[in-house]
Amino acid sequence: MNIFITGATGFVGGELLVKLSKHPDIKKIFCLVRAKNEADAYARLDHVFNFHHDYFDRNKVFPVIGNLFDNNLSSSLIDNPALKDISIIIHSAANTSFSKIYDDMVEKTNIGGLIKILTWAKQLQSLQTFLYIGTATIFGKDVSDRTIFEEESPNLKANHLVKYTYTKMHGELLLHQYLPEDKILVARPSIIMGDSKNKNPRSPVILWALATLDLMRLVPISPDSKIDIIPVDYAAESIITLLFSKRNHLVYHISTGTNSYTTPYKLTKAIEKHFANRPEYCFIDKSMLNQMKLWAKSNLKPESELYGYQKYLQYWEDIFVDVGNLRIILAGLGPYIDFIELSHVFDNTKLLQDTTVINSVPADQYIVNSISYLDKIDVFEGAKDP
Repeated sequence: MNIFITGATGFVGGELLVKLSKHPDIKKIFCLVRAKNEADAYARLDHVFNFHHDYFDRNKVFPVIGNLFDNNLSSSLIDNPALKDISIIIHSAANTSFSKIYDDMVEKTNIGGLIKILTWAKQLQSLQTFLYIGTATIFGKDVSDRTIFEEESPNLKANHLVKYTYTKMHGELLLHQYLPEDKILVARPSIIMGDSKNKNPRSPVILWALATLDLMRLVPISPDSKIDIIPVDYAAESIITLLFSKRNHLVYHISTGTNSYTTPYKLTKAIEKHFANRPEYCFIDKSMLNQMKLWAKSNLKPESELYGYQKYLQYWEDIFVDVGNLRIILAGLGPYIDFIELSHVFDNTKLLQDTTVINSVPADQYIVNSISYLDKIDVFEGAKDP
């Protein structure tokens, strides 16, 4: 069989590409790659495989130059004779930014780009499966502190914390406008952070937030909020296993379920000793976040509760030099705090029943493999594009 994949140079897509390239039943893999020319495209794919020293089989993996912003993308894919026999499309490409300043780009990528791929896919005679990599977080922010099931989404009445989840929800709805149900498969990973193996992940996504909280040490989050976090290698392995399994459903959560979720307390305890030169963790109510922002602006009233944490305020003055830098960090961290406070866990029963996949390792157990990586993350740079 022949596969076409978007987002192959990205966080999840890169893992999928490498693992798929080793699958014996796959003949060819075509990857949509933004590039100036063929040499540049091959160089980008080469980087994906070299990242963890995997073999790049140029007789099996091929770039297709193009990007989701190109208005002519659908027609160029339709006219490409090498793509006539594609049986599986994996749409992994997405703009995952939580920053409001990128909302237009997020929508153009995640909705506009998807429409272009679906327009091409619709006319493929050989298409068997269109695998859409969505997100479990499309459920929205209206309900908290409970287990979420697949059939509860997509819900057009849901209120979203960020544009990203809104666009991924609409992406699922678009699938049914272009393709019959028997060709649709939706994999909804929960929060993906790091790699469970002792190797660097392809992206600091989500790890940036943990590195930031570790630097701050005074944390405006409930320590016992449930966080459904999985490693990228588990996400990729589960998605591929699902793709080649006999399935009884169209939509699956790729998540921890009720057995492997973590909490802010467990996560921070797992890494605290590795950064012993910092103050011990102290969890405070989320309502204190506004006081932190005012302190960073030098506008906090003298009677404010935050002044009771003088040790941390002095520590912030030492590490941030310019306390205004804390404002940058808090702006980027805000959506992550909101997601954590929802305390959502995503049911994974369907995945476990229909495949050989087992529960993932809890994040507080595998995170120690990323300690050296955490220490190198530039939290200020990450805050600019969370």
